[in-house]
Amino acid sequence: MLKTLTTLLLAALALILAATAVVYFGAVNVAADVPHSGPIRALLETARQRSVAVRAEAIEVPELSDAELIRSGAGNYEAMCVACHLAPGFGPTELSENLNPAPPNLTDANRRRDPAKDFWTIKHGIQATGMPAWGRSMDDRYIWELVALLEQLPALTAMEYRTLVAASNGHHHGGGETHMPSGSPGATADHHGEMRSAEDHHRAMEAKPDIHRHADGSDHAH
Repeated sequence: MLKTLTTLLLAALALILAATAVVYFGAVNVAADVPHSGPIRALLETARQRSVAVRAEAIEVPELSDAELIRSGAGNYEAMCVACHLAPGFGPTELSENLNPAPPNLTDANRRRDPAKDFWTIKHGIQATGMPAWGRSMDDRYIWELVALLEQLPALTAMEYRTLVAASNGHHHGGGETHMPSGSPGATADHHGEMRSAEDHHRAMEAKPDIHRHADGSDHAH
């Protein structure tokens, strides 16, 4: 028995030392343009799915078919999500193509939708991916609005989606908004969270003077 226990302990120590060496000598390639091997990808995907599923079990899903919820969620989705998760009628973006792991295309009709899991993911984010924990700046009711939009998103045409966005209140969730420009082709969000066309955005940018600072500290506008 003692010999068997000693053998197991030595084997465990050897594995720990080997893993430490792999990490210390940089054998793990963390480049985003290098895909994971099949086994590693399967392990990470399974770990992610089970982690979310276990934590989402107790979430009670409210009624999500209300038109106001969907309309309101469209504005936040346009401002916060399209750059990675795309919108009806629009193709891939730089972020959607270059992130690893790739963010899911939420317009895909074949995506298995689960409102509780979607809520948990939006609220808490996913470590070691590009998915933020939006719950740090959004109350639950705004997150449910996003989930309501996600339930309808695959069935929307490009025009229906743009109509929802135009009718929404833009990027709004009660405070903490950064009002960054939307990643969707053709629209950006201004500092009030209102949606405007790319042409309007470019005109506004061109209207701003080119300002540089002289060595004496004074500003000069061209």
